[in-house]
Amino acid sequence: MSLEIKDHNKSKRVKVIGLKESSLDKLIFPFKKHTITSLEYKPFSRFTLAKSLDEVFEGKLSKSLVKILNDRESGTAIIEPEINNKKFDKDFLVKLSTGLAYLVGNPNFDSMTGKYYARFYVKHQDSSDSYLRKAYTNLDLHTDGTYVKEKTDWLIMTKMEEQGVSGGESVILHLDDWEHLDELSNNPIGQQKFIWGSPKSKNIEYKVEHPVFSKDKNGKPTISYIDQFPEPKNMEQGLFLQRLSDCLEESKKKIELPLPVGSTIFSNNYFWLHGRKPFKENSNLNRELLRIRGTFFT
Repeated sequence: MSLEIKDHNKSKRVKVIGLKESSLDKLIFPFKKHTITSLEYKPFSRFTLAKSLDEVFEGKLSKSLVKILNDRESGTAIIEPEINNKKFDKDFLVKLSTGLAYLVGNPNFDSMTGKYYARFYVKHQDSSDSYLRKAYTNLDLHTDGTYVKEKTDWLIMTKMEEQGVSGGESVILHLDDWEHLDELSNNPIGQQKFIWGSPKSKNIEYKVEHPVFSKDKNGKPTISYIDQFPEPKNMEQGLFLQRLSDCLEESKKKIELPLPVGSTIFSNNYFWLHGRKPFKENSNLNRELLRIRGTFFT
């Protein structure tokens, strides 16, 4: 068993979990028992896969992830597997990400793809209706699941591959580090119910209502926000959202993370926000990402 956990050099809040090649080798056989199709069609097989993953690390991986993700002082883990060898292909990364997810909870159905996960590309040219794929536009800080009825406790993003990439660094912000948290989380407007919609590509035919700021079981503020989807009802809501957006993007507490291919960022979705810096223009730009989001086991 080779599981290394250390603080990230950019922030002690972010934990880096290194998975050695010798440990990953032990996953090749059990992972081959499950095709991508079987994982998509047989939900129980995902639990079997996760169990195989945890057994390699003697049960310590699941315990570490649950502890980190639920720790308000931390809440984010970056999993860095040693996958330089070609034996670890993209199917292996899908299975590894699936296993990580099912060690802590149940993924939500992703309406964009009709599966429990989504894979998508960021390329030089884009005709989509979302900032997510617009390579040369800043992807502002946000949380996931703002426009769906399901709870979104946590989020996984795995970098599957990339070519022709310069820039495009991940940006994250811990809510408790944000300079304007007290001002805006205590503003009564932020506790009003906002209407949240979504573009056609999300395949969601309803809208939801919820406040930007709520409280967790310990009375600490949580946030559910993305700049593209709220539909302010009046001037005061519109101006509040503008102030919120400006204060988030101007924060000096943001952390920039250049993530290697194959790595996974696993975050609590209630007190971490995430975004992405623009890429430098390149006609050969290509980045593929995998996303899983879901709820903790109860």
